Amino acid sequence: MSTQPLLTPYNKNLHLKNRVVMAPMTRSRANNESKVATDELHGLYYEQRASAGLIITEGSPVSEQAVGYINTPGIYNDAQVAGWKKVTKRVHDKGGKIFIQLWHVGRMSHPDFHNGALPMSASAINPNAKSFTPNGFKDTVTPKEMSLEDIKTTVKDFQNAAANAIKAGFDGVEIHSSNGYLFQQFFNGCSNTRTDEYGGSFENRARFFFEVLDAMKEVIPQEKIGVRFNPSLDGLFGISLDKDTIPTFEYIIKKLNDYHLAYVHLSEPFSDVSEVPFAVTEIAKHFRPLYNGTLMVNTAFDQEKGNKVLESGDADLVAYGKPFISNPDLVARFENDLELAEWDADTFYTTGAKGYTDYPNASK
Repeated sequence: MSTQPLLTPYNKNLHLKNRVVMAPMTRSRANNESKVATDELHGLYYEQRASAGLIITEGSPVSEQAVGYINTPGIYNDAQVAGWKKVTKRVHDKGGKIFIQLWHVGRMSHPDFHNGALPMSASAINPNAKSFTPNGFKDTVTPKEMSLEDIKTTVKDFQNAAANAIKAGFDGVEIHSSNGYLFQQFFNGCSNTRTDEYGGSFENRARFFFEVLDAMKEVIPQEKIGVRFNPSLDGLFGISLDKDTIPTFEYIIKKLNDYHLAYVHLSEPFSDVSEVPFAVTEIAKHFRPLYNGTLMVNTAFDQEKGNKVLESGDADLVAYGKPFISNPDLVARFENDLELAEWDADTFYTTGAKGYTDYPNASK
């Protein structure tokens, strides 16, 4: 292949030097009292990977209530904004672009994070999963069903976080509406049994998400907002599919054509769903005809598969996760067809530089 599609610029609503995106990945390195992204760790980590066309940071909680994993850097107070400002400067100084992923885990949290109070969700249904707490992995609990006031407060939290992200120098934000977290808890029938305007119909299940999106575009240009979904998620994070799941996502994706977003980011199935009733096995192929804007895909892509999905027209951008952990120079390795370094899964969620900023570039 003379010119790899992955290495070509993208110049539509986004202007990127290549189509290789660093996917958002929780790394649990903000082990300080204020949950601040630090220059010496986060700044160096993202700077090392600034050759990506776009970096999407790890999930950043939009409030204290949003937290559900240890040592995740927030974006809800001034100290956190100041910390992220150093990170974005380092990336920009290297010619990179960086979005922050805005995150609320909902019922995937635990009372240990909230002084004993229950986490919140669409309905009071336990996901029967594990939460990574300051005291180790613990079983999730039955959450509190969000009141209308809770929903309004959370809309405001996302709006504030979006404004903070721009103050911190980010090029944009990604709403984490995926992987069994708060928004997906509203989308899926297994976690949303509400009978008010936030439950039942496709429109009602998606209402909270669109209220957040509309509130955010009051404070930042909608062209700086990306969104992430995992439509065929099943059997993980307390989420299971039913007959209404894919139609709900189809409704959402079609409605997003009324906006001018940076992108829609879709995950291919995390597990084999070929035998799961109502599942879609090829997400990009299914949703590409429904969405007119920039479509990003991720999950288990290598160099060859990434080039093929772009060549086919099923996506415009490809996001890589674990390969970027152990290959800070992933773009150069693709360019020169170099072997990729293996990652050390034991250091994914630890603290300090080991397994974080100590992976070397390839020697040519």
